[in-house]
Order: sequence, then structure tokens, then C-alpha cells
Amino acid sequence: MKIDAHQHFWKYTPERDTWIDDSMAKLQADFLPSDLKGLLEANSIQGCIAVQADQSEEETKWLLNLATENDFIKGVVGWVDLCADTVEERLLFFSKNPFFKGVRHIVQAEKSDFVLQEDFQNGIRKLTPLGLTYDLLVYPHQLEAATELVFQHPEQTFILDHLAKPNIKAHEIESWKSQIERISAAPNISCKLSGMVTEADLAHWKAKDFTPYLQTVFDYFGVERVLFGSDWPVCLLAAEYKKVLQLVQDFTANLSKEEQTRIFGANACEIYNLTI
Repeated sequence: MKIDAHQHFWKYTPERDTWIDDSMAKLQADFLPSDLKGLLEANSIQGCIAVQADQSEEETKWLLNLATENDFIKGVVGWVDLCADTVEERLLFFSKNPFFKGVRHIVQAEKSDFVLQEDFQNGIRKLTPLGLTYDLLVYPHQLEAATELVFQHPEQTFILDHLAKPNIKAHEIESWKSQIERISAAPNISCKLSGMVTEADLAHWKAKDFTPYLQTVFDYFGVERVLFGSDWPVCLLAAEYKKVLQLVQDFTANLSKEEQTRIFGANACEIYNLTI
């Protein structure tokens, strides 16, 4: 089964979704399962994982309801306040829902050492016995702290979103590459092949722009720890769904069928413990 391991849904609300500014006017709209279903079918993708975009339990509950109503949504990576005193109680509440697979906090908006705070790490420790994953959304300058976090919690499953958002537009790679080498040395972290086109020149990117970044990820993570994600609808700022998928398909075209199966579905099923 082919799985899109990273996409979002929302009903656009200007007061809440302040991150969608006028430069992202294309995203100032509702993006719902009915909008994605046809894209998945047209690209022979049978399932997806809905990832949080708002830091609220209300959105997490909404995403879980969408998963109940739409059989192609195979799992939800929601938001729970990992720094709260009630974190264990809230995780237990949500983990009763079979679609609740993991948690994400938008760390890219936090200080570099946010993930090393004791209250946050306490929240991470509560994920592990429940078999819940943690999606790391960071910028390259936050990778050092993220690496320390991952090594401090060897039993916890982590997934690095969007290759840690390297500055592809400026072709900056060396510092990011050395950090990727370090974090990938931890066997408990995988990397999503997602979010690349929006880190490039939105209107003028070329497929070759992504080659050194993709090669780095494959060199250090290997095919066993990478998984495709579209980052729809955010990707629409730079490319349609099919083009985002094609980028990864073209790069992996010379791999074996078994390796391609892992990248486009099997790894996601295993990492997120999807019920297929």
C-alpha cells in the first residue's frame, strides 16, 4: 500500500491561522479530505497520515474525527501539550483512539534549546510506553539540540520532518549535511522526504536543486528509514501534488521495487504502526 506520510487539513480561520500570511494567499482556503481524495486516487496512493497544523487539542480531535469518517486517512499525528502537568492524562485519553499515532509540536517556532527543557523531555518520556511517535519539525540551526534529544531517548521513535528544512533556495548544504550525519547515527529516527519544494525558489526550482539533499538523506538514513510525504496543501505554494510525488519517484527510479515499496508506504506503515 502506498502512503503519503505527511499532509494537512484545515478550515481556514484568519484569526487562528496567522502563519498563513498574504504571501501564502493560495493557502487561505479550506483544505479537506474531499479535496485530497481525488489527488491520492489519481496518483495511486491508498492512504495518508494527517499531521497537525494548529497547536490545539481541538484540532487533534477534529483530525481524529476525519479519520473515522474517511477510510484513506490511516493515522493522525496530533498535538498535545507535552510541557503540561497533565500530559500523561491527555496522551492516555487520545491513545484510546486507534487513529492516534503520534504527536508533533511546531518546534521551528521555539528557541533552539526548547526540546531540551525538562518539562518537554518529560512529555517525550510519556510517549514511549504508549507506542506513540514524535515528529520533529526543526530548522537546521535547531538540529544540534534535536540530536541531543534523540540520543537521550533511545527507546522513543522520532521522525524528522521536511529534511529539517535546509535552505535549498540558497544552496546551503555543508552545515546541514554534517548535522544530518550526526542525527542519523541514532537508529531511532527516520526522515520524511517532504517539504522540499517550499524551501527552494518557489517559482523557479528545478529537480536538480534537490539532488544533493536527497542524496545526503539516503546516504545517512538508508532506504529503511526514509518515507515519502507530500506536505499537501503547503506544497501548492511551489508545486502541484503530482510534481512533488514525481520528484521523489524520479530520484528513486533506479532502486529495486522492494526499496521503492519501503519508501512509498511500507516504512510509514511500520514506523507509525498503521492498521492496513
